[in-house]
Amino acid sequence: MMYYALVDVDNCYVSCERAFRPDLVGQPVVVLSNNDGCVVARSNEAKAIGVKDGMPFFQLKDYFPNQRIYAFSSNYELYADMTRRLMNIVRNEAPEFHRYSIDEGFCVLEGMEGQDLKAWGEHLYEIIKRGLGMPVSIGIAPTKTLAKVASKFAKKIPGYHHCCLIDDDYKRETALRLFPIGDVWGIGHRWERRLVEMNVLTAYEFAAHPLPWVRACFNIVAERTWKELNGIDCIPIDDMDMVTKKSICTSRSFPSNVSDMEVIRTHVANYAARCAAKLRKQHSVATVVGVFVDTNHFREDLPQYGMFRTVTLPTPSASTMRIVEAALAALQMAFINGYAYKKAGVMLMDIVSDRAVQTNFVDYDAGRHEKMRKIDDVVDRINKICGSETVVLGSQQYTAKNGQGKAGKFAGAIKRDLKSPNYTTRWSDIIEVE
Repeated sequence: MMYYALVDVDNCYVSCERAFRPDLVGQPVVVLSNNDGCVVARSNEAKAIGVKDGMPFFQLKDYFPNQRIYAFSSNYELYADMTRRLMNIVRNEAPEFHRYSIDEGFCVLEGMEGQDLKAWGEHLYEIIKRGLGMPVSIGIAPTKTLAKVASKFAKKIPGYHHCCLIDDDYKRETALRLFPIGDVWGIGHRWERRLVEMNVLTAYEFAAHPLPWVRACFNIVAERTWKELNGIDCIPIDDMDMVTKKSICTSRSFPSNVSDMEVIRTHVANYAARCAAKLRKQHSVATVVGVFVDTNHFREDLPQYGMFRTVTLPTPSASTMRIVEAALAALQMAFINGYAYKKAGVMLMDIVSDRAVQTNFVDYDAGRHEKMRKIDDVVDRINKICGSETVVLGSQQYTAKNGQGKAGKFAGAIKRDLKSPNYTTRWSDIIEVE
């Protein structure tokens, strides 16, 4: 029988921060959302004292006045690089690996049927912990859904030593009896409510129902989940890979209300540039560039306005210059003076592979297209080596004039007062050892 192993990073964002701050091990640690608004990641110690997911940051002092809680602004560049390194370690140790999200992926353990899989999982944990200082939980089972279940037990029960193996019906049924139906992979909130109303409270109770009942009450997704819980491998492994995005959006709330068109223009230029970089990373091009602006709807004392406008590119592109240019044109159509704006965003749509570009013969200039492609390649390479946004367009630069920070820096884009250094992606942030 072939097995799958799910490798899941424990408290991913917190673990990335702790990898460079071992003094924080055993301490309550939280990571905050954009603009340091709410808690989006918590260490086990923070969970134990009652810190809730989504809790506003400013409330921590009020709710926990006598507790030292270490807080960090989101450092997505660090988290992306650390998890990339972690996944590369897993690839080297598994016959086949498919990354599923930023902090988890599936190993296909084909050809390892005769090995001690529990020992293999524990060894993989040790390699990752020693190499990166980040803990993971590993669930091994004959189906991907059961591997997800096993990883939850590996995370919660110390006796499993970070790896839980489900390899017979007794272990499978025991695990499912203890597993809430709402925690099953593939069971969303709507289905959870419906199943609870039917008095189906655990994964075992769902799996124990006959298949015709599942087909009559739900759809093909639920049927696949039922089969997987009963040990029948039926989710294609190709579905596990991180898929190419059909739309790309970058949006942020501003640290404070903004009425100045030039300030918003700079924000939008930055969002558009980030969207273009994401587009090139997945080898795609976009046809439609959209921009939205919105006021703060919680401020009932202020006039309210929101608008979304799009610009269609004559030839699909991933060029930062073309996409920023189109985004600023869309902003010009959406923006109206006299409002205090709280949020803006850029969305790329009608995305296709960069190998299937339908050119517009009136607009398309092969020489100009190749020149912009080379510029993007060089900028991407410099920013990868020296740190993101080392090289930018002039329209992306915040200036002291608009009150958004020092020229050429991005302090005004997002409030990140508690951000840690980019230890692994910026030469200036590399740790110095005395």
